[in-house]
Amino acid sequence: MSDQPASFYFDLSSPLSYLAAERVLQVLPGPAEWQPVLARELAHGELPGTFRCAEESDVFRSEIARRARELGLLPLRWPEPFPFDSALAMRVATYAKSIGRAVAFAQAAFRQAFAAGRALDEPDNVLIAAAACEMHPGAVGAGSELRAVARQLTRRTESAARAGVLEVPAVVVGERVFLGERALEEAAAHMGETIAAAARR
Repeated sequence: MSDQPASFYFDLSSPLSYLAAERVLQVLPGPAEWQPVLARELAHGELPGTFRCAEESDVFRSEIARRARELGLLPLRWPEPFPFDSALAMRVATYAKSIGRAVAFAQAAFRQAFAAGRALDEPDNVLIAAAACEMHPGAVGAGSELRAVARQLTRRTESAARAGVLEVPAVVVGERVFLGERALEEAAAHMGETIAAAARR
């Protein structure tokens, strides 16, 4: 078990995870372990951006773009296709975590997808994100194909589901689960209380 008091769960296909990833380091009062998981394997795991009609899709995209502006982020650019299959990118994120680059890679990949508008089902776009955090393309390609990496991603997703992570983004502090980008402040408050209580012991 990690000695860090919180975990941040994300999938690189999720624009809400992107919004959270741009804020989590500033909002939480302590470190959080970044945990790549496959959103489609969670209880509420419908692919982000999957809608019944064009009107629903337009409303969703408008809301995400408005929230990005509200948070002062770069103008949101939608990748094509969207939603995209994040399986490759999430295996690379899992490999990046194994070499201590989870945060750097995830941030670079999210920005490729939702600030540059480049879908992460395209290997070259994943490699560009990896290069931005000094991950060698040969090592990235080999790491993404390792069965051990795929198994680790599956196990982490299953563990997240058992912990009560129904969707991404999510922050887990102790046994409390906070779902959604807008729950970051609530997670931060609880985390602050947890840290303060530990310091008094």
